[in-house]
Amino acid sequence: MILCLVTDRRRVCASGQFDAVRRCIVEQARHAVEAGLDFVQIRERDLEASEQLSLAADVVRVTRGTRTRVIVNDRLDVALAAGADGVHLRADSLPPSAARSIAPAGFLIGRSVHRLDEAVRVALDVDYLIAGTVFPTPSKPDGAPLLGVGGLASIAAAVRVPVLAIGGISIDRIGQVAEAGAAGVAAVGLFIGHCSQTSCRAVPLVGVAEPARRQFDSMKTAS
Repeated sequence: MILCLVTDRRRVCASGQFDAVRRCIVEQARHAVEAGLDFVQIRERDLEASEQLSLAADVVRVTRGTRTRVIVNDRLDVALAAGADGVHLRADSLPPSAARSIAPAGFLIGRSVHRLDEAVRVALDVDYLIAGTVFPTPSKPDGAPLLGVGGLASIAAAVRVPVLAIGGISIDRIGQVAEAGAAGVAAVGLFIGHCSQTSCRAVPLVGVAEPARRQFDSMKTAS
């Protein structure tokens, strides 16, 4: 099972100060390493490029030499400058083939997709896809279109690269994700603490990662 922590500084850190945000996200990355998460995706697209680079470089230092790889959302230039392991492209970003022509060998390229035809069109040029929004989530407005479990299953069956589900992911929905044929999940809220007494809600993640893997594996075994 692939587990991807997606950062969201406004949800994980109550402070608006960049130094506090950076410390909190770096702490999240440390917890991700301890829990053996596969990816940390830095999705702070409205930060200035210099702040994105500083943050990404800090997270790379924390994860270097571990199984946890760092992916920068959409900013290929920042990902390369920070020494990150890859870039995750939005649906409206540059084509994955263009990113591939610039990136060094072994550099991971992922892409967000929302429809089957979109997934099939880009699958040959990426290392993985993140498909959603699968389940209702507070981060999306009411009435926003959902891919749903059926849509996720259609994409997973149609492409040969790993497909991660995103949107409304919780432990009790992991089984549905596995049954749909996805390779894992990408999530924000799943990896954020809910009862922190401090401004930073970065918490140990072993207690999240292990039950997620058990749920996923038990469904795969049953099928």
